[in-house]
Amino acid sequence: MAAKAIPGKVRRGFPSGIATRPTVILHVVILAAAFVAAPAFAQTNDPKLTQKQVDCLDRTTAGGAGCDKNGGNKSGGTPGTGTATGDAVFLPALIVDLFPNPPAGAASQTPAPSDGTSSSNAPANTLPPAPVPSGPVTAPQGLNLAEPPRAITGEFVPDEVLVTVDGDAGVVQQIANSFGLQVRSQRQSRLLGTTLVRFGITDGRPVGVVLAQLAADGRTERREPNHIYTLQQAAGIVNYAFDRITLDAKQASGENVRVAVIDTGIDDTNPALKGVIAEQYDAMPNVPIEKRDHGTSVDGLIAGVGALEGMAPGARIYHARAFEGGKSTMDVILSALDWAASQDVRIINMSFVGPKNDLLGTACRNARTLGMVLVAAAGNNGPKAPYGYPAAFDGVIAVTATDAKDGLMPQANRGAYVFISAPGVEMVAPSGAGSDVVTGTSFAAAIVSGAIANLIHAAPDRSADDIEKALAATAKDLGPKGRDNDFGYGLIDTKAAEAAKE
Repeated sequence: MAAKAIPGKVRRGFPSGIATRPTVILHVVILAAAFVAAPAFAQTNDPKLTQKQVDCLDRTTAGGAGCDKNGGNKSGGTPGTGTATGDAVFLPALIVDLFPNPPAGAASQTPAPSDGTSSSNAPANTLPPAPVPSGPVTAPQGLNLAEPPRAITGEFVPDEVLVTVDGDAGVVQQIANSFGLQVRSQRQSRLLGTTLVRFGITDGRPVGVVLAQLAADGRTERREPNHIYTLQQAAGIVNYAFDRITLDAKQASGENVRVAVIDTGIDDTNPALKGVIAEQYDAMPNVPIEKRDHGTSVDGLIAGVGALEGMAPGARIYHARAFEGGKSTMDVILSALDWAASQDVRIINMSFVGPKNDLLGTACRNARTLGMVLVAAAGNNGPKAPYGYPAAFDGVIAVTATDAKDGLMPQANRGAYVFISAPGVEMVAPSGAGSDVVTGTSFAAAIVSGAIANLIHAAPDRSADDIEKALAATAKDLGPKGRDNDFGYGLIDTKAAEAAKE
């Protein structure tokens, strides 16, 4: 796959512990002023920007390293929005891709948050009646919680930062004391290979200022906002996907292929999921489960049984609940990814979209190095939306959605990162209420994950790289000849990909 993004960098600032020096005070004042006065450093939804400028803004570093070869100017700024200078921190342009989708034609506007968003004030002991899970549910291990994770509205949690730290719990606390922060959680990340700390900001400082201050401390390795991510389901009969992706329903099988799904909670008493769920993990145990539809549909489309048979019956689903009210945060998703990696899964399905985050990019890159195939929804924010992540990371198969006539879903994101197309418009799938008609790139991603499970079942030694190459080489071309920003390489052809030689 072609490179999709250039990682952003955080410019160094000054820790609060040395703010008594006059020169440092001056720099801190300049830094604070830069955040107020320079719109180039803040997130933008400016309708006057061209798509190239938006994409360029999304991938330009504060140091002025410029965009990639396809994206805008090289000066470190975007025309009309200022130039990155001084010690200010660049935060990447954030993707607002809420659930459900904005109305047609409103892709460039910021939609209102869904009413189902969980509140951090929700009591932990008021869970609604829920069915007893068929598979064991695992709580996070080694997680030191001073305050539980929460899914909230907005682009990132306004009073938290995520930091990887070179050191033990004592070092973490020293950093917290030096910068006036609260240690809200810390754990050893399998995929990041280091200690991941969620620091709370208790004095109202902006996230960007704290990131700049922490950058001056050599004990901190990476520093990121705690970004918000959203599920990719559009508003909304026989499943036509088998026919469109040339998969014989009578021969379809993902028997014993391990597939991780990071999503909402599920209704594992649904007949379509009987015997399907191998194990469950709750990455946000202090947040009550209210919604189970999205995760149930994704699991069912991958490996459902009975009347609502999925693409890969017999596959073993390792389900991580990481979303509530359609939303999650970066630290919760990373916890779910680490758990999935520890389960020796071959495929990870990520039917959600959010902003570029270097920690997520590193986790995805390391998961791919371990041999896992990563599948993600391209996004539902329309043709003018910025790139959606994790789909836009290199090594992740970004899936867009088509209908029964191979037409592109109008709400689908576009861009060079789109890798392949799959059915995702008005399909019948299991849900918390039994079954429903679903639409969105979330469900197209599930179809692709199921198709890949078939490929792995047929040839267990097939590598992630070989699978990706086979999908690209055998896809049915849609739209302009060759790979394009709408359909990627085209519609997935499971039969042809299975026959393709490495």
